[in-house]
Amino acid sequence: MPETTPVHRPWQGIRQGIRRGADRVDAATPAGRDRAVDALRAFAILGVVLGNWLVTALVADGGTLHTASPLQRMPWLAPISWAFQTLAVFFLVGGHVATRGYTSARARGTTYGAWLAARLSRLFAPVAAVLTLWAVAATALLLTGAEFATVHTLVKLALSPLWFLLVFAGLTAATPLLLRLNPLWPLAVVLHVDLLRFGLGGPSWLGWVNPAAGWLVPFTLGAAWTRGELDSRRAGLLLLTGGTATTALLVAFAGYPASMVGVPGAAVSNLNPPTLAVVTFGLAQCGLALLLRDRLRRAMRRPLAWAVVALVDLSAMTIFLWHQTALMATTATGLLAGRLPGLHTWPDRMTWVAARLLWLPVFALALSVCWAAFRACEQGPRRVPGRRSRVVRVHRDPHARAAKAARGA
Repeated sequence: MPETTPVHRPWQGIRQGIRRGADRVDAATPAGRDRAVDALRAFAILGVVLGNWLVTALVADGGTLHTASPLQRMPWLAPISWAFQTLAVFFLVGGHVATRGYTSARARGTTYGAWLAARLSRLFAPVAAVLTLWAVAATALLLTGAEFATVHTLVKLALSPLWFLLVFAGLTAATPLLLRLNPLWPLAVVLHVDLLRFGLGGPSWLGWVNPAAGWLVPFTLGAAWTRGELDSRRAGLLLLTGGTATTALLVAFAGYPASMVGVPGAAVSNLNPPTLAVVTFGLAQCGLALLLRDRLRRAMRRPLAWAVVALVDLSAMTIFLWHQTALMATTATGLLAGRLPGLHTWPDRMTWVAARLLWLPVFALALSVCWAAFRACEQGPRRVPGRRSRVVRVHRDPHARAAKAARGA
C-alpha cells in the first residue's frame, strides 16, 4: 500500500509555539517570586476592565452620545458589580508590593527619592500617550462640528481611570508612613465621614475625604500582609465573613446602594466617592484573595497560565488606561453601520445584555490594537541591553551553555 503523507495542521505548530514561549517565560521567572501576587494583580485589572465593558453603554440619541448603564433599568443585575469591581484587591496587592519593595530598597541603601521615582515612572509613563491622543481627538471632533456634550462624554470616560492613578500614587508616596498603620484607623475615618454626611446631614463635600481614606484600608492591609500578620487562614476568613456581613447590613438597613459601582442618575454612588459599604465590601474581597493565595500559587506553576498572568502584569497600566478608549473606538466605528444592539441602544432589556456579551471579544480586539501601539510607553523599548523585567529575568542554564560550547569545539 502506498505510504500516506501526514496531514499538516497549522494550528498544531501554533500551539507548540505558544507552549515553547510559555516554557521560556516560566524558566526565566525567579524561583523565589510569589506568583500569587502577580495573579491577584492581573485578575484585579481584568475584573475592572470587564466590569466597565459590561455596565458602560454609550447610547446614540440623535447626534449625541451619552453614557448609560444597564443597572439603571435593571437594578437586579447589581451582582455583576460584586464580581467585577475589584479595585480593593488591586490596592491590597499594591500596598503589599510597595511596603515590601520599600523595605528591601532601604536595606540595599537606596534612597526614598530613588525608590519613589522608580515606582512612579512606570505608573505614569503610559499617561502621556493617553492625554496626547485625547487632546488631539477632542480638538479634531470639535473642529469638525461634533457636539460639545458628546466630546465631553467621550473625554470624561476616556480619562476616568486617571483618578485611580492619582490616589494610588499618593498612597505609594506615603508608604514610609504607612508601614505600621493599622487598617482600622482609615476605616474609622470612612465610618465617621459617612455618619456625618448621611446620618447627620453634613455637607456632601465631606465625601471627598474617602477616596484617600477608603482605599487606604486595603493598602494598609497589604502592609499587614508584608509584616506577616495575614498569613493565617483565620485572618482571611475573618475579613471575608466580617466584610460580607457588614456590607449586607449596610445595604439592607442603612440605605446604601446594592451596586458597588456608580449608576448614572442615582442619588448615592458607592464608588464616587467611596462609601463605607464599598470599603467593607473590599474587606470581603481582600479576605477572599488571601484565602486563594495557595491555590493561585499551585495554578501558576503551569507555564501557560503563568505566561498569561506575566503578560497582563507587564502591561497592567496600558490595559487599564486604554480599555475605555477601546470601547469608544468600537462604538464610534459601529455607528457607520447604524444603531447596533448592545452597542448604541438603551441598556434596558436582557437582550441588550446578551448582545453586549457578544461585543466583548470585539472590545478585546480593539484593546489589543491599543496595547500593540502603546505598550512601549509602559514597558520601554525592547531589546535594551541590561534591561530586566519586573516579572521575569534573563535565564541561562549553565549546563546548556557548557553543552553549546562543547558542540562548538
